[in-house]
Formats: sequence, C-alpha cells, structure tokens
Amino acid sequence: MKKTIGAMSVGMLAVAATLAWAAGGAFAADETPAQAAAKIGGSVGGSAWNAEIAPGGTTGIALDEQQTALVRRVSNYFNTLDNLSGRFVQTSADGKVMKGKFAMKRPGRFRFDYARPSLQVIISDGKSLAIQDHDLNNEDRVQLDDTPFRLLLRKEVDLIRDARISEIQDAGETIALTLQDKSPDTSGRIRLVFEAKPELELKEWITKDAQGLDTRVEVGNLDRTTAIDPSQFVIKPMGAAFNRR
Repeated sequence: MKKTIGAMSVGMLAVAATLAWAAGGAFAADETPAQAAAKIGGSVGGSAWNAEIAPGGTTGIALDEQQTALVRRVSNYFNTLDNLSGRFVQTSADGKVMKGKFAMKRPGRFRFDYARPSLQVIISDGKSLAIQDHDLNNEDRVQLDDTPFRLLLRKEVDLIRDARISEIQDAGETIALTLQDKSPDTSGRIRLVFEAKPELELKEWITKDAQGLDTRVEVGNLDRTTAIDPSQFVIKPMGAAFNRR
C-alpha cells in the first residue's frame, strides 16, 4: 500500500523543489486570468498576456505550436540543471513563512534545510524522499516516483511526454505553467513560474496537494555553476548526528 503524507509534512515537502508536491498560485477554476496575472506580477492587456486554462484544471489543454515550444523550453531548462543551489522562502496554506537554503543535483537528488530555530530537513537520494524533523525525532518517507518531482528531476525531462498541462501563461518577461504527472499513481499539481528574460530562470513554484492545501516556494540567489557534493544527499537515520549543510 502506498504511504500517504500528512498535511504538515506535505507543506514542508512543497519547498523543493522542484521544484513541489504535496498550486497557492495555481488559480481556481473561477479565477480570472487577470487575477492570476496579479499573483505573478505580470501585466494584462492585448497579446502581452496569453493564458489558457483547462476546465477545472483537471485535464490537459491542447497545445498549439507556440505553447508546445514554451513547454519544450521549460523541459530544456531542467535538462541543463545538473546542479542548482540557493535560498528559499516557503509560505504555507495557513500563512506560516519559513526560510532556508536548498541544493539540487540531477537526477533526482535534492536537499532543503530550514533556517533556525527549525531542525527540519527534506532530502531525496534519487529514490526515496525523507522529511525529517530532528527536533521531534520524526521522519516521513515516500518514493520519489510517487511525487511530481520525478517529472522535473529525472535523467531526461520531457513535459510534453510525461505531464498533463492544464495552464500556460506568457507575460513576456514572466511565464508560468501548471502541470500534473500523467501517471495515475502521482497526485497533486505544481505551478512553475519563471523569469523569461534575459534567460529562463526558476522564480517560484506553487503546489496543491490532494487535500487542496496550497504552498508557495520562492527561490533566489541561484547558483547553477558550483558543483555540489553528492554526500549532501545521503539520507541518514534519525538519531544520527544532525549537521546542517
């Protein structure tokens, strides 16, 4: 039986990555494109704003040539992300804000360390994903393939092939898309927001879990050039010495 994760842990998990899982920004079915635009700081008017949403956000839209090119551009972005590190700010559904630093290394590995006083850390070793609270001595663990992270951090990212795209927005300097894994075994949606100029760069992601809870993760101070030590992605058992990255 596949293990499910509680709302608290899902909110933590949504920081990644890539990255999130458990979208506050993936707008509801009754929300207008103008309202959605305000959320990502885009302008609305004429052809400068191009948004399309599948009914209810549950089925994929039929992509035209321009939209297909945009999705392929996002896929190519993740395919070139061998290493990525930086800072993050997570805002959960109840308004709680947590900060920290993260590191990712494809395929499938990432780590999120929450700033003090938290002793929480999220680690994926490429197969398993562990959500650890070293203050409470508690751990939740799932298979990476049971989360949407597998779409974005796999060895070969192909969102046209593997994702159901339910929303695409192009505001010129900012682009966003909402997607869900085509696999019926993976629940939840993720909305990715990118700076489009001068080059594509991840700005934030927003997730909605199976319980309808939203989590927003904003990232900054991104470093794509520094190699990351693979030992940072080893999941150590609870009770072992806790050393922050």
